[in-house]
Formats: sequence, structure tokens, C-alpha cells
Amino acid sequence: MNEAKQQRRADAVRQQLTDALDASRIEIKDVTQRHRRHAEAKDGRAHFEVVVVSERFAALPTLRRHRLVYDALDQMMNTDIHSLSIKALTPGEDSDQ
Repeated sequence: MNEAKQQRRADAVRQQLTDALDASRIEIKDVTQRHRRHAEAKDGRAHFEVVVVSERFAALPTLRRHRLVYDALDQMMNTDIHSLSIKALTPGEDSDQ
């Protein structure tokens, strides 16, 4: 997959997470190349690792936090993203802030 398309996907992920979760910090790492030989990679969808920091995660267990991220990316999970590794934190849990 070309670099421009990968960047557009990452930008779309960033925008959707920012809009839906009012995130104060988002890190997105495209790790698609690690999986290029996997049979599932032939569909052209991306593999991402994301760190999302949002107050919306306060008092929520990990599973509910991840569900909010998946809900924010809704259609992209069907069309653009094959695999998503999520680290969902509140600002108080984020050591990078």
C-alpha cells in the first residue's frame, strides 16, 4: 500500500477519535508492514496501535474504554482497519502529559 494512502487512513483515525472522544492526546502507529505476509493482510486493510487519552475514560473499565474507541472508528473497522491495538488512558493515567 502506498505511503499517502496509509497517511490518509491514520489522519482519518486521528480525526474520528478526536471528534468522538475529545481526546487530549492521540498517538497512532501504523504497524501494517509487520503483518504483510499474513493471509488476513491481503484485503489491504491496516493494522494500527493507538494511544488515546481522554477524560471520557474516567471511571470506566478497560473493556468499556476500548468499546468507545471501536465505536468512534465505526465504519473504518469494516473498511480500512484490520487490527487495532488500543491503550486508552485518562489524563491522570498518562505519564507523557
